[in-house]
Amino acid sequence: MTSLTSLRAPFVLALVALALAARPAAAAKHAPFAARTGLATALSAASVWADDAALVVVENDDDVDGSGLAARWGYLFASPARGKARAYSVRDGRIVVAEDFDLQLAAPPVAAEWIDSEAALAAADEHAGRAWCRAHAGARATTVLLSRGPFQPGDPDETTWTVVYTADGQPSLFVVVDAREGHVRRTWKG
Repeated sequence: MTSLTSLRAPFVLALVALALAARPAAAAKHAPFAARTGLATALSAASVWADDAALVVVENDDDVDGSGLAARWGYLFASPARGKARAYSVRDGRIVVAEDFDLQLAAPPVAAEWIDSEAALAAADEHAGRAWCRAHAGARATTVLLSRGPFQPGDPDETTWTVVYTADGQPSLFVVVDAREGHVRRTWKG
């Protein structure tokens, strides 16, 4: 039997691949919303796709604004019975992309209760993000990602938001926020 620890590296690589593949695009004509707003739409579709579908990642699929809203959010579900994952991208209250992944993820589901993207970004900004953005021209939050485990080695069962700030010519700033209480757990640059 394979342990969760040995499967964590492929899960992290899959998350990084998804984050890089789904770079935010301009979305001026679509109303931005908080991550939880699109969840019911994605959950409804996922329950039709697989009875055992479990939410494992939420991530902005379009630019995130300064208050933690985006015009499009992605929701990744894993189905142990199917051995697959499926991502739904929600914009304007409906699914605009549904994509299957033949990834063998050992992805634990996120907790049922979590603070929304607005509160996560506010916590990250207050802790380190705002100062980092002031210090680097053009810096901004580019990724707001909800997951369980890969970025919190001290407590891999904790659901966290990872906020990534980027600026040209600078290593990115990562801020990990506890998704239950909104406390910053760790920061690093890389």
